[in-house]
Amino acid sequence: MAVRVELRDVSVAYPNGVQALTDITISFLEGDFAFLVGPTGHGKSTFLRLLYREEVPTTGQVFVSGWDVPRLSAPRVPYLRRKIGVVFQEFRLLPQRTAAENIAFALHACGAPPHTVAARVKESLERVDLADRATHFPSQLSAGEQQRLAIARALAPGPSLVLADEPTGNLDPQSSANVSALLQEANQQGATVIVATHDPAIVDAAQRRVVALYRGRVVSDVPKGKYPDDVGPQ
Repeated sequence: MAVRVELRDVSVAYPNGVQALTDITISFLEGDFAFLVGPTGHGKSTFLRLLYREEVPTTGQVFVSGWDVPRLSAPRVPYLRRKIGVVFQEFRLLPQRTAAENIAFALHACGAPPHTVAARVKESLERVDLADRATHFPSQLSAGEQQRLAIARALAPGPSLVLADEPTGNLDPQSSANVSALLQEANQQGATVIVATHDPAIVDAAQRRVVALYRGRVVSDVPKGKYPDDVGPQ
């Protein structure tokens, strides 16, 4: 089941004086698919980290599926994260586990029935063309293969919310298109999907919602848009 995401008057200021986000009020409906675009360092990754509670806002409120995320107690945070599949920009694969074991670990962590894990791992690897790399460790994979494995791991549990931070950053155009198709397939199956990206090709091809951030503020929000030629004050 998809989830609703809402930020109300959210700002994030770091101790070093950097203002990452300022007065963000925005919502994503159940089953929404949105691209988050904007220059590097203008708040896209911070925005995503708020949703899976790797960060909390300095001011404002963050809600995911009705949960007041910043106020969740530490024991409750894993239950929130079971609903969320995250594709990290830096992959965050487990280095001492094979490709298959990385996906299996995610499935077990999300409470998948043990008797279904092997089949779901196989299916997940096949979807990203890594079936022949099942027994390889991350260090034995190329950057592009690691990125595809990270995507397979995020999607394998069937999350209600998918957050992807530069999911096509290390991929060639055809692989990028394939990854975009996987994310849209997850959306069609009911997940709410938010993708932070610098990739105009996947944004233009998808023709989905495009939210632009500039200096930590939302400067445009287009229901069916293309990658903006210029992101700046509107």
